Amino acid sequence: MRILTAVLRTIRNSPRLAIGLAILLVMVLIAVLSPLIVKGIGGSTDPLELAAYERWLVPGPGHLLGTDQFGRDVLAMVVSALSVSLQIGAIAGVISTVVGVVVAFVAGYKGGWIDGILSTFTGILLVIPTFPLLIALSAYAKNVSLFQVGVMISIFSWPFAAKTIRSQVLSLRSRPYVDLARVTKARDLEIITTELLPNLLPFIGVGFASSALGAIFGLVGLEVIGLGPGGVIDLGQIIFTAISTGALTLGAWPMFVVPIALLTLLFAALNMVNIGLEEVYNPRLRGVAGE
Repeated sequence: MRILTAVLRTIRNSPRLAIGLAILLVMVLIAVLSPLIVKGIGGSTDPLELAAYERWLVPGPGHLLGTDQFGRDVLAMVVSALSVSLQIGAIAGVISTVVGVVVAFVAGYKGGWIDGILSTFTGILLVIPTFPLLIALSAYAKNVSLFQVGVMISIFSWPFAAKTIRSQVLSLRSRPYVDLARVTKARDLEIITTELLPNLLPFIGVGFASSALGAIFGLVGLEVIGLGPGGVIDLGQIIFTAISTGALTLGAWPMFVVPIALLTLLFAALNMVNIGLEEVYNPRLRGVAGE
């Protein structure tokens, strides 16, 4: 209950955060309803098995975004692709955030040699160029599932969340209310969940948003160079198809423009969430934003 109250108070204190969350909520709602939307448009919930119409139809009343090289409705494909991209972001974001939070709390709260080892390992992963490794993994890992792609991407994205949250844990663990909890013989897990975790929710939110966004754009990068997972269509796959088939020259500009517009909107929404959290919990930034 305390955590929920803190979340609602944070949203009320930042219009940017509220707008960013509203945009994300709409996109998530579209993703959740995507099977029904896609079936209503293309006759199947699988974007690879949509009903075939005339090839390369330009946008019109019958097909708002036109059709592709196989005669599939582009709007249905984009809706399904948005769902896939958000699923990848959610899977990688949740895994990265959970691992990052656990590592951060263990390192920051315990300190000592444990902190030294975990901080060194985290720092090593932070400086490793991740995209080339993702390319190598994707090239050798054929027929991977959506969940497996999310796990692969999350392996390289949790150190940022861990580093951000650890620094805050180091600051909070010496606060008087934490010392008071120790004096009352509260267990470490109880102190972390009741005293530290509610105060770190904005930083956890920033870590999740950054990890999810990095995962989505990482997958787009893999798809654009033709190394994404097979059997699914995400926004990057549609962009790759538009480039490789010359869709722009054939009048099928929505295949290229709409996925980029959605990725831009998603990027803007997640950044508004990050900035909103900073405005609420960073007094200096709040003062600058209010000027």
